[in-house]
Amino acid sequence: MDDSLDDWFAREILVHEGALVSFLHRAWSDRAEIHDLRQETYIRVYEAAGKCRPTAPRAFLFATARHLITDRLRRGRVVSIEPMGDPDALNVLIDEVSPERRLDARQVLLRLGAAFDRLPPRCREVVWLRRVEDLPQKEVAARMGISEKTVEKQVAKGVRLMAGYFYGNGQAPGPARTHTAEAEDEEGHGHQHPD
Repeated sequence: MDDSLDDWFAREILVHEGALVSFLHRAWSDRAEIHDLRQETYIRVYEAAGKCRPTAPRAFLFATARHLITDRLRRGRVVSIEPMGDPDALNVLIDEVSPERRLDARQVLLRLGAAFDRLPPRCREVVWLRRVEDLPQKEVAARMGISEKTVEKQVAKGVRLMAGYFYGNGQAPGPARTHTAEAEDEEGHGHQHPD
């Protein structure tokens, strides 16, 4: 069947709009951006399908949405999580910043710093070395005497916990785990469930 790209898109992609929007609401905390995320996902799928139609359109749609969210999170992490002394002393901005915007920025930095401080000690150290000092995963693993897989898990856990605290009005997501249970998971002894 030789149908147009528009027909294919309507039949194979747009029919999943409700599920896509539900997924975006679960995966992205800023509700004001859901519409833009949905549209950008559609654009990426449409452009890719113009070159080569995916064999599993629904799976491709959701994979595209996940990649888009990952891209946005990566772009967002360039903000340092280390509290700065006095931002006024930097004099980097040419335009005058309103007192309200300055206060908002300070509050965001304080919340982000508080979220970082709430991480378990090992997780906090791994996140610091990987994301702030920007050390390679292999070097972090060697320095801390842990596996690269554990570094990867601890970074993912740290980002998840910080996002839960930051966007969840100060509440860490899920029940707290004991240090022993975390250590068992990291060394591969305890649960086989991924952290």
